[in-house]
Amino acid sequence: MPVFDHLGVSVADLRRGIDQFDAVLTALGFEKGGEHHDSAAWWKEGETEFIVFAAREPDSGPHEHGRVGWQHLAFAVDSRDEVDRLHAVATDAGWSVVREPKLYPRFNERYYASFLEDDNGIRIEFMHNPPRDAG
Repeated sequence: MPVFDHLGVSVADLRRGIDQFDAVLTALGFEKGGEHHDSAAWWKEGETEFIVFAAREPDSGPHEHGRVGWQHLAFAVDSRDEVDRLHAVATDAGWSVVREPKLYPRFNERYYASFLEDDNGIRIEFMHNPPRDAG
C-alpha cells in the first residue's frame, strides 16, 4: 500500500493546469485517468493519484513560495540525465525555471536537482540522489 494515496492541487486556469501537469506527469510514467467536467483531471501511477482541481475561489492565487501552504513536491528519478530531460519537458510545457539542474552540495555531494513553478506558483523538483558507493 502506498504511503500517499493521492495529492491534489488547485489551479486558476484548469485547462492550462491540465496541459502543464499532463506533460510532466506522463513523462514521469503516470497515466491520465480522466477529467470531470470543468472541475478536475487526474493521473495515476500504480495506486497513487495526482489530481488537478479548478480553484473554488477565483483570483485567489498565485501561491507564493515560502508562505504558509505548499512548499514543493520532489520527484526522485534514476539519473542526472533524467533530471535534465524532465526539466526540459516541464519548460516546454510552460513551467518557469526557479533553479536550473545542478549539484546541491549543501544537501550532499551527490544531490542533483532542478526546481520549477507552474503559473499558479506550484513548485516541483526533479532530483537524483544516488546512495553512497559501498566500495
